[in-house]
Amino acid sequence: MIVGSIAMAAAILLAFLRVPLAISLLAVSVAGIGFAINWTIALQLLPLTISDAVLSYDLAVVPMFILMGNVISKTGIAHDLFRAAYAFVGNVRGGLALSTMAACSGFSAVCGSSYATAATMAKVAYPSMKKYRYSDELSAGTIAAGGTLGILIPPSIIMVVYGILTQTNIGDLFVAGVIPGLLGLGLYMLAIRLVAARNPEHAPQGEPTPWPEKIKALSGIWPFLLLFGLIIGGLYAKLFTPTEAAGMGAGLAILIATLHGRLTWRVLRKVVIDTAYTSVSLYTVLFGALMLSKLLTLSGLAAGVLGLVQSTGLEGYALILAIMLVFLVLGCVMDSMAIILIFVPLFAPVVVSQGFNLVWFGIIVIVVTEIALITPPVGMNVFVLKAVLPDVPIVRIFKGLVPFIAVDVIRLGLLIAFPVITLWLGSTVG
Repeated sequence: MIVGSIAMAAAILLAFLRVPLAISLLAVSVAGIGFAINWTIALQLLPLTISDAVLSYDLAVVPMFILMGNVISKTGIAHDLFRAAYAFVGNVRGGLALSTMAACSGFSAVCGSSYATAATMAKVAYPSMKKYRYSDELSAGTIAAGGTLGILIPPSIIMVVYGILTQTNIGDLFVAGVIPGLLGLGLYMLAIRLVAARNPEHAPQGEPTPWPEKIKALSGIWPFLLLFGLIIGGLYAKLFTPTEAAGMGAGLAILIATLHGRLTWRVLRKVVIDTAYTSVSLYTVLFGALMLSKLLTLSGLAAGVLGLVQSTGLEGYALILAIMLVFLVLGCVMDSMAIILIFVPLFAPVVVSQGFNLVWFGIIVIVVTEIALITPPVGMNVFVLKAVLPDVPIVRIFKGLVPFIAVDVIRLGLLIAFPVITLWLGSTVG
């Protein structure tokens, strides 16, 4: 247990120091198992863990969803979604921000990445908001917060990682994420309306769009509806597995982009290279997380944490609130993926011992990591946005995020207090 504790402390320290997560997790895990058991076992477990993960049917979902998101992102289809959203709500005060949020939710539904959603929508929506004199606080805050929907509205890469780490059905996680994701979208839009009502100068009113143009703009949303309907509808009806859904989604995205005339050989080459790079990076990080899980078990740290929790007398929702508080604090200083990879394997056995549903726990953990993406001082979505919009001061971005963080905390409280919000849709499957 002592070796496991030291290894965990080392992993957290390296994450704080911004050492690449894959390198730090692999190094700490191999060293920890070597000291706790022996080096021969540690060096044998490494290739075995990697080969098991590479040959895993479930893990094949990762590159397919990344490929689907890259095709949609690189071919400019996201612009069509934004134009369609603006055609219907652009004439109300704050309508441009509302349409940006709606476009973020639609794009994230087929992208699965918060960073890609924030970066893409910054290029698509920010110039329009700047043109219509929206404040930097509301513009940047809307895009950064909207980007976080990418890890909750399915398909979501981080859901796949959570499912693999906890051996939870990925399809169940995807279905469970739909209602909390839509709830988040609704609360974000409410926050925009409140900001626009309180400070009208932050959100000028746009010009109404004629109905013929509205009808024409609707042609831009059918790729997203088709992809989302195929993936979530198929999983809900139990027609196919998440891996099959990912393969069909990637193929359909390529077909849609080809029919639009936007998938040139040059774009396809860039899409494939980006997909390979991102997939390999994510796989390597996941190998380290799986090795860390083995270290927690072999060193006795997981059992020790369970015993420590039992000795404190915390149980039920008091325990869940304590865990969420830990995640919220960590989220202020650590990357969300690092939190998932390091701490979920540690807390999942404790949650199971209390009789809680791991699908429900996964959704509230992901909501916490959403909050982590936009909270200072780290807030990775903020730094992604800053890289795309270098002229916007980072202080203004964080200031604009305050109302979105507030409604996120409200949503987290609702999901913890009423698990039925998360689990109801899944209970109707089949």
